[in-house]
Amino acid sequence: MKLVLSPEQRELREAVRAFLRAAAPLPKVREGYDPAVYARLNGELGLSGLIVPEEHGGAGAGMAELAVALEETGAALLPGPFLSTVFATIAAGLVSDKELLTGIADGRVTATLDRTEVLFDGTSARGTLPQVLSGMEADVLVAPARTGDGLVLVAVELTGPGVRRTALDTLDLTRGQAAVVLDGAPARPLGRAPEADLHDRLCVALAAEQLGVMRAALDAIVAYAKIRVAFGRYIGSYQGVKHKLADMHGKLEQAESIVRYAAWAADESPGELPGAAALAQAYVGRACFEVARDHLLLYGGVGYTWEHDAHLFYKRAKADEVLLGPPRLHRARLADLLEL
Repeated sequence: MKLVLSPEQRELREAVRAFLRAAAPLPKVREGYDPAVYARLNGELGLSGLIVPEEHGGAGAGMAELAVALEETGAALLPGPFLSTVFATIAAGLVSDKELLTGIADGRVTATLDRTEVLFDGTSARGTLPQVLSGMEADVLVAPARTGDGLVLVAVELTGPGVRRTALDTLDLTRGQAAVVLDGAPARPLGRAPEADLHDRLCVALAAEQLGVMRAALDAIVAYAKIRVAFGRYIGSYQGVKHKLADMHGKLEQAESIVRYAAWAADESPGELPGAAALAQAYVGRACFEVARDHLLLYGGVGYTWEHDAHLFYKRAKADEVLLGPPRLHRARLADLLEL
């Protein structure tokens, strides 16, 4: 088991971090999804193709490397369809669909994944999907459909006929969702993906993003505590503040160990992945929200203003906490796996 990043993984982290600081600082994040930044993210760093096999034009990296990249995009609160495309890539990778993987790897295709079942007749899809992550930006939707061979994944063209998309008002202002209605939308089968394996890998990917949100929130409030003066003292010198920051740091350290372990299990030890993935969302999802909440509280009154960035981290953390189901469901699954 490897819980420490390799030199190559550290280089990847620094490259993604430097790019996002320059191309997607928080003031730009407030402006929403910028296709030009997303195109550069793929053209200069090839992040969408990071886990796409080399024979399909990708880098052929594993979940450990993907977790490193997602931690940085999470810390930057990157808007747009990166996480949704990662979800779709994981699904396409499990069924080895060359067409979708190649399109994602070369940056031509943005995608999303939704686990609401659709009706599929072999060439088109029908159904109503009430909350699709990045549903307005994605070109392709991956969703399950029930056929004579059981449950299969299908790829639905969202840019063609038979598709109606409506943007939703959502808590997370940095990443949207959409209601999608399919009425004969062009679609094709991808194959049968093991539902449990897919779910586990999505949990690991999301936990990596949550780890980045935690780290950025803690770094920001620690920096603030060193310069904010109240009653003649830096607030970081007050015992109550120091205790709170120490608690936040402890949660971050535990979350990092869990994410590194879960990513390693996804790559190297499939038998350990179900428990590691359940643990990741049972712990990291809640811890991320708690760190983001306390980060906002420690700013005092200014943290509650629209102009301050604290609410952006708070809202991303809350939206992520329930994206793949609330922590109680993951705790229940972990308990079942441990036969408790």
